[in-house]
Formats: sequence, structure tokens, C-alpha cells
Amino acid sequence: MEDHLVSTLEVRKDDWADTRIKRTPLDTHLKENEVLFKVNRIALTSNNISYASAGDALAYWEFFPTSDGWGRIPGMGWAEVIGSKHTEITVGERVWGFFPYTSHHKILAGRSNSIGFKDVSKHRNNHASVYVQFDRASSFSAYDPSREDQDILLRGLYTTSWLVEDFLDTNDLFGAQDCLITSASSKTSIALAHAIKKRDKLKSIGITSPRNMDFCKNLGCYDQIFTYDQIHKLKASRVAVMVDMAGSAEVISAVHQHYKENLAYSCLIGSTHHDKVGSVKGLPGPRPIFFFAPLHMQQRSQQLGAELYSAMLVSDYAQFRQFCDSWLTINRSYGEQAVTDIYQQVLAGNVEANLGQVVSLCSI
Repeated sequence: MEDHLVSTLEVRKDDWADTRIKRTPLDTHLKENEVLFKVNRIALTSNNISYASAGDALAYWEFFPTSDGWGRIPGMGWAEVIGSKHTEITVGERVWGFFPYTSHHKILAGRSNSIGFKDVSKHRNNHASVYVQFDRASSFSAYDPSREDQDILLRGLYTTSWLVEDFLDTNDLFGAQDCLITSASSKTSIALAHAIKKRDKLKSIGITSPRNMDFCKNLGCYDQIFTYDQIHKLKASRVAVMVDMAGSAEVISAVHQHYKENLAYSCLIGSTHHDKVGSVKGLPGPRPIFFFAPLHMQQRSQQLGAELYSAMLVSDYAQFRQFCDSWLTINRSYGEQAVTDIYQQVLAGNVEANLGQVVSLCSI
């Protein structure tokens, strides 16, 4: 990519396999309070496909609006401030936050403090605070330059999983003994199993595909592992909650039909099986409810106090990050073609469970 051009990956909103690289001139002219980033690296996981799946329902397409039926999927990344017209944001600062898959990104910055700042552009007004926040590397107590790739792969999804586990605990586990976790090989699921094991109040039961069975067993954070075609073998006499990461109506239905009223809560998170999404209405047991992490985050931050809440989360995340050293292999890819290829692999589910894909549209 030429330094004077911006490269951005876009996907068709009605056909995520249809992609293009949009190239536009790099505009370095900044108005008051505008900030220009060079986006160094972004994580690309099944979690990002979930953003496309919920693009309309949860307004993820509106993060970085486009036209003509094309969309820009959000991703967690690290970026460097290369231009600033904001008095409290300096060139050279390193930040972590949501970006489109692009080489450069411009925002209207506001609400700056020692922790970070926000994109206060008009199109971001209706989004939860966590989605418009850019955290300064200098403010993150667990920041380690050598672990930046881990942070963009794990920090955001671990926060979601940590909040889910905390939500279950603050609701007395809904009276459950077991937590069923679908798509058990996904990083979000592994993070949830790790958090459950740490608190040690629930048994974590992972449900996965046959090809990922051994991988999940060897992680050591699940108490039991079953394949999707073994759901009928789960011990339905025990009260359970389900946290669904797969988004497959077939899987959700199988669990509900098997447990019936012994399924105490049905929590929807992601859609790693986006190609199998369907209706989940009229099932026995509780109505499946989507978990909106920013709401629980706000509630717990108010209840615990922002300082204690943050300290607890960062401490637990640092432990999880260290745990991931035992199994996570990071693969970096640079350039337009490489990023497009990795996106297609992730979309198709053709990425090994132990791999973490980190991409960049910037020059190396």
C-alpha cells in the first residue's frame, strides 16, 4: 500500500463472503479535535464474524458507516496517533480500541482523561461507551509491548466472558450446577471456562465439534467435553445454564429439548456457526436472552466502584493471558491480499483453534 492511500476491507452486508478493498486518499488535514491513527494491527476471529451477524440488530454496521450495501466490520486493535488537533492527545501515543479493518482511521476525539478518550462523532452517539473508547497503553497496568497481539486477540473477548461469569454469579447461578458452553474451542468460550474454573462454583461442560475435541480436553479448563452429536448424553437431571457462542438454532434447540425445565437460563453471546442461525422461538425451558456486556459492565462498575471493578478485571485478565501462553499461537499477516485471505478463512471456519490471527493493512 502506498503511504498516501488508505486501504480498507469492506464486506457486503447481505453476503459476507463478498469483499473488496476500498482505496481512498489519505487526508492528513485535521479539524479541531480530530485525531488520525495509523492502525498497526487488528485481531481477526470468529468474534468479528459475530459482529457482522448482529450488524443490523445491534447496530455494529453503524460503527463505521458506509453506503451502497457495503459494511465495515469492527475489530480490536492497536494504533498509533500520527496526527492530532486535540490539546490532550499527542502524536506518538499508542491506543487500544475498536477500528475498522483499515490502514488509517480518523475520529473526532473528546472526553479525554488519563485512561483514554472517546470518538464523539455524531454517528457514534448511540453506541455504548465501551465501544467508542480508546485506551492509552500508558494507562493499562497490564500493558506489555511484547503481548500486544495477545491483547487485541483476548482482552475484549475476555472482558465479555468475565462479565458473563460475573452475571451468572450475581444471579446465584440461577440455581444451576453446570454451565454448558457451546463452540468450546472458541477463544471467548475458553475465556468463560477459565473464569468459571477460577471461581469454582459451577462445572463447565464444553460442547464442540469432533475435530476440536482433543484440543478442548487438553486445555484443562473444562470439566467435561462433548461433541454436538452427543448432546443427548448430557446429564439433564442436573440443573444447568447454557452460554451459547455458536448461534446455531439446531444446537440451541437440542439443548433446550434435552434439558427442558432443568435448563435454568439460556444466554446468547456469539454466532461462530453463523451459517446455521435460525429461529429459537417456542422452545421448552427459558427464553434465550442475548447478553449485552456493556450494560452489565456499567452496573458492576457502579456497584463495585470503577477502581475496584477495573482492578479485578485486569488482574483476572493477566492470569488468563498467561494461561494462553500454553496453547495460543499467533499468526501475523500483512497486506491487502493476506488480510482478505485470512478473513475468508475465518468466515469459513477454516482456522485451527490454537491459532490467533492478527492482520494489518499497513506497510510493515
